[in-house]
Amino acid sequence: MADPAEGFTSEPDPDNPGWMRWRLTDPTRYNEAVLGRMIARTEGPDHCRVRIFPQHRHTNNTGNVHGAVTLGLIDISLFCAMKQLRDVDAAGSVTLGIETQFIGAGDPSRPLDAVVQVLRETRRLGFLRGLVEQGDSLVASFSATIRKPTIHA
Repeated sequence: MADPAEGFTSEPDPDNPGWMRWRLTDPTRYNEAVLGRMIARTEGPDHCRVRIFPQHRHTNNTGNVHGAVTLGLIDISLFCAMKQLRDVDAAGSVTLGIETQFIGAGDPSRPLDAVVQVLRETRRLGFLRGLVEQGDSLVASFSATIRKPTIHA
């Protein structure tokens, strides 16, 4: 369902039972305009899986998923996970830092998943880590810190 204050929608994806369609209410912005269709599902109290479906436009000259696409998925997955798992305002949060290790090449013919774990949440921060994978193949690992929105009383 849409939350106009946040600018995000999250609703069941009819093509993927158990998954939620994750997108901005404005499809011309980065998430959907660049990365395309994105779905997410909760996998326990601290884990969320966020999936994109790479296309030819997401590839580099070697025919693999471009590293920038992988980084974009990682960044967006942080906010999706915090919203799905902790109901944190995704639109009001910002990335403070992401450390990424590229492990293998992404195959553009297969869905690309960021599996995010929320390690700790404080009043102002979220500490997360995860893996980008395609089935049994690892594409990247990451750790990140986000700042949650300021709550005005």
